[in-house]
Amino acid sequence: MHIKSATLYPDAYPTRDHYPFNLPVFGQSEQIVFQTPITLFVGENGTGKSTLLQAIARKCGIHIWQDEERRRAEFNPDEDRLRDYISIEWADGPVQGSFFGSSLFQDFVRILDDWVAVSPGLLQYFGGESLMTKSHGQSIMSFFRARYRIKGLYLLDEPETALSPKTQLELLDVLVKMAGAGHAQFIIATHSPIILACPGASILSFDDIPIKEVEYEETEHYRIYKGFMEDRQAYLDKIPL
Repeated sequence: MHIKSATLYPDAYPTRDHYPFNLPVFGQSEQIVFQTPITLFVGENGTGKSTLLQAIARKCGIHIWQDEERRRAEFNPDEDRLRDYISIEWADGPVQGSFFGSSLFQDFVRILDDWVAVSPGLLQYFGGESLMTKSHGQSIMSFFRARYRIKGLYLLDEPETALSPKTQLELLDVLVKMAGAGHAQFIIATHSPIILACPGASILSFDDIPIKEVEYEETEHYRIYKGFMEDRQAYLDKIPL
């Protein structure tokens, strides 16, 4: 364990009118406690999982690879400011780490390929092959297997988006082994019922306000997937065709 908790300070927010400060979960949740080496954030789209994950990463000094040239039609000056209203309680002092987002990973892969042109030895950390030569899912797993052997705090935002169900099980194997080795702590936002089943992980629900710990079977994701597999026609009949 590297961080024990993250504390929010709603009374100090600069506004309650704009995202992310207008999300109810951030107005009524003050402390998120990390009790296990693997913590899973679960909840509907728009509940704040990824937003808090990114804010924790930035507060911990972890770089988020992304396309800085992208511009939006409407600029929100408060979008990245949640980190200014968070404090982190470290268990053993600050450590390095990384932030993973499937959509951002391609930026990292392209930059890594440029670095390898100068320092070919970098490839030894990623299976000896350029990640550009692999499928998206294969390159992601090569990165996970290499990076998570290093002591650190690792934040993952919906890693399942580029991974098949079989590969998600491979990711579970990596997570459990690296967390069990004692050097890695993981905080993961996910919609995947496979990843949510990670042995020994704590699940924090953003569908509840304030955020609270729930059991696997209590998550809506589990209930919907289970119900669909048992009687898919009942769900399909609700779709207007």
